[in-house]
Amino acid sequence: MDIRFYNTLTNEVERFEPVTPGQVKMYSCGPTVYDFAHVGNFRSFLFADLLRRFLEASGYDVSHVMNITDVGHMTDDAAADGLGEDKMQVAARRLKEDKKSGKVEDGAVENPDDPYQVAEYFMRAFLEDGRALGLKVAREFPDRVPKATEYIDEMQKMISTLIEREHAYVGDDGVVYYSVESFPKYGQLSGNTLDALRVGAGGRIDESDQSCKRHPADFMLWKPDRKHIMKWDSPWGAGYPGWHIECSTMSMQVLKTEVLDIHTGGEDLIFPHHECEIAQSCGATGNDLFARFWMHARFLLVEGEKMSKRSGNFFTVRDILSGKASGAPVHPAVLRLELIKSHYRAHSNFTTKGLTDSANTVRRITELGQRLRDECDDKPAEIDRTDHPIVRDFLEALANDLNVSEAMKAVHAFLSSPGQDAAEAYGVLLALDHVLGVWELTSVDSAADDPESDIAANLCAMIDEARKARDFSAADSHRQRLIELGYEVRSSAEGTSATKKFA
Repeated sequence: MDIRFYNTLTNEVERFEPVTPGQVKMYSCGPTVYDFAHVGNFRSFLFADLLRRFLEASGYDVSHVMNITDVGHMTDDAAADGLGEDKMQVAARRLKEDKKSGKVEDGAVENPDDPYQVAEYFMRAFLEDGRALGLKVAREFPDRVPKATEYIDEMQKMISTLIEREHAYVGDDGVVYYSVESFPKYGQLSGNTLDALRVGAGGRIDESDQSCKRHPADFMLWKPDRKHIMKWDSPWGAGYPGWHIECSTMSMQVLKTEVLDIHTGGEDLIFPHHECEIAQSCGATGNDLFARFWMHARFLLVEGEKMSKRSGNFFTVRDILSGKASGAPVHPAVLRLELIKSHYRAHSNFTTKGLTDSANTVRRITELGQRLRDECDDKPAEIDRTDHPIVRDFLEALANDLNVSEAMKAVHAFLSSPGQDAAEAYGVLLALDHVLGVWELTSVDSAADDPESDIAANLCAMIDEARKARDFSAADSHRQRLIELGYEVRSSAEGTSATKKFA
């Protein structure tokens, strides 16, 4: 199968071939754990998950790493140096106030002044949200989810290498800077040029004395600062690393390679973060490339508008799943589908109608999956993914730069006409869901895991008995009880059934 992806580095759709045949080494920029992750964050994380699952379904052995940033990410990250406060310091201050007001549960964070405890608190929340939404790499913590604070020594070694190779220098202010003029390709990812960046783009420019930098766009690798919330000894003084050096170091250390096959992230990371990663990594290794493919997800809108706390349309994953955002809980499978069903290079519009549509699709997948599993006694047929027409159409659509909209047409066609052979159909559903990750989130045995299931079954039987006795008042009462428990109730000539609602 000919797989083609859009490469931000070349601004072209190119044929995908990994460095090592059959193996893919992929790195995704993960969360800065200073708050609960919002749905926009997870749009980017789940895009990477969909990409990984597709490549696995296509026969590749995928090693996927997603980092945790727990130091060095500043509040003004649009500047290459990162200005303002460390986001962990902001988180510590906010969490301290939340603990005083009782918004944080007892025992969650014993000491909000300890940035490690703050990072641990929000990291656990991210992992819980990720696992709930089927993010595979979240299940691989800690092996594939490195924390920046655990790689400080390796960062310092890379910085030393950059200094030795004359790609970095210590400025008059004691800060270690990367020299962008030492890397002629700087700007190749974002389209920026050094001339365009000469005035102010690097931040940290002292208008009265610019001697601390050789070029205004030079960016920070290490900053000596004994007052910083988190600091380490180094050859350049006690301080902390720049945000960009963290990902260069962790990706190469954990994936054990100098050239990645794919690097993903949100479009807001193209400059300066990813541009700086390329410069550092190539400068340290001497290679022409750091990642062969750069793939970026576009922003998530909410009801057509940019998401912001000021506008009141800023939602964390927990807001959506708990029902805090809309008044009704949303099943994780529904939120997952809603966040992956639009093309990653188009703005995704997160809407109430979209959630309803996704809930209907999840319901169809779940009901069909339950029926097929029962009919074939949970023994699916082996499906040749390259030969079966439905699965082949699904994967070929995704091979065209992850055209998920076209892929979903194959899914809906299958849901409408799954065929007569239950074992084969169940095998097809499992093959499709290896990529979608929806059925796996809804297919647990409810009788074993949901104590309400026995109650629901009894109420369904009571409805049928009341209808048989023409006691419609009692039947309506039992039906209302099921609705209050969160079930959708259907009665037919064959009897009454109750299905847990997805949204």
